[in-house]
Amino acid sequence: MSNSISPESASALIDAKIDQLADWRGQTLANVRAIIHQADPKIVEEWKWRGTPVWSHNGIVCTGETYKKVVKLTFAHGAALPDPTGLFNSSLDGNLRRAIDLHPGHQLDQPALQTLIRAAVAFNLNHRSNSKTRPSHAKLPQST
Repeated sequence: MSNSISPESASALIDAKIDQLADWRGQTLANVRAIIHQADPKIVEEWKWRGTPVWSHNGIVCTGETYKKVVKLTFAHGAALPDPTGLFNSSLDGNLRRAIDLHPGHQLDQPALQTLIRAAVAFNLNHRSNSKTRPSHAKLPQST
């Protein structure tokens, strides 16, 4: 039996979560969601880990976690992405992920977030295409 949820069901669950929050967090999550879809109309919505909205395109782009005092956008490969405007403000010490913590009243730079979303999608597309062209069992040449 599969535990996967259809994109339509995931979108409905995200809608319900936004409605359930009914405060600044719901509005922030709805705004971020719209920005993500504007940046990449081919993005797929998923629902994972017992209630976390996830946006994917050839792999996870980012998650939208909601906590009491913050809405957190965690980028799966954020450490590998350019962030010239400094959107990442959380999870900065890790080797893989980076996050953006949004607090009440936070003014999000929409064009910068769209650029970051597109960079994450490009990373996923490039990473997947490179892994498909190299067999995982290929041996490195031996030095003599």
